[in-house]
Amino acid sequence: MILHTASRPSTADDADLPSIDTGPAGRRARRRPVPPAQPPAIRAPGPFLLALEGRAPWEFAAGLAALPWLRRRPRGDGHRVLVLPGLGASDLTTLPLRRLLAEQGYQPAPWQQGINLGPREGVLDACRRQVRELFARDGEPISLVGWSLGGVYARELAKEMPHFVRCVVTLGSPFSGPPSATNAYWFFRHVGRHPEPDDATLARLREPPPLPTTSIYSRTDGIVAWRCSLNPAAPQAENIEVHASHVGLGLNPLAFYAILDRLAQDPRRWLPFEPRGPQRLFFKVGTRPED
Repeated sequence: MILHTASRPSTADDADLPSIDTGPAGRRARRRPVPPAQPPAIRAPGPFLLALEGRAPWEFAAGLAALPWLRRRPRGDGHRVLVLPGLGASDLTTLPLRRLLAEQGYQPAPWQQGINLGPREGVLDACRRQVRELFARDGEPISLVGWSLGGVYARELAKEMPHFVRCVVTLGSPFSGPPSATNAYWFFRHVGRHPEPDDATLARLREPPPLPTTSIYSRTDGIVAWRCSLNPAAPQAENIEVHASHVGLGLNPLAFYAILDRLAQDPRRWLPFEPRGPQRLFFKVGTRPED
């Protein structure tokens, strides 16, 4: 998650290195271990990236213009998809994505809990009930697509209920870094009145679910530091970088394309996303924090 650069690691033998005679007066100097450099902290996106969030309306327009291209993607198999909105957002913000999923042959469902103000009492219980209900309708696992904080919910639900979930796709979700590395944390703390997560909670959030898990993120995200959205290396976890704002991720045609591609995967024969030909100009995969 964090870039770590250091000089050659010191060893216990360094303390016993021989003295070096530095002059006729017999002055001696001893080689001392060089302390490792401290890893840089992940910081929230700066003012420039935050200002670029204003491009979201153009991403929405681009998404509408790209619909004929997106509709040529393979049709879905009809399985159900629960779509979870981000912090401070409601089902209205996920309506364009859900309409596209319905047109492509999926059965999308809204979260139906109004504005997402964080994991207040009863919120995750309602999500668990909804996952069970959607599963029970067909007796088949469902997919979870979560935008920002909604993606954090999706990952945790999949960890708790892996037999009910087919795959997880997140959009700019901050699951792999400190809370302070987002420009929305003040809202999360003061509006939702949520306590500071401890180290054990943060470590648990970083672990991917035991099923196909895709994080779609942008280096130009103005709300969440992009390193906070990177899955660690795991057999069925991947990262897909697109060009997008945070507010526009759920409206962006590149994100739509990646979502459709991932939902069409058979979880029993899952393969990671692999851009080919011109796609390499628009998508990047396998990104590590030090890249």
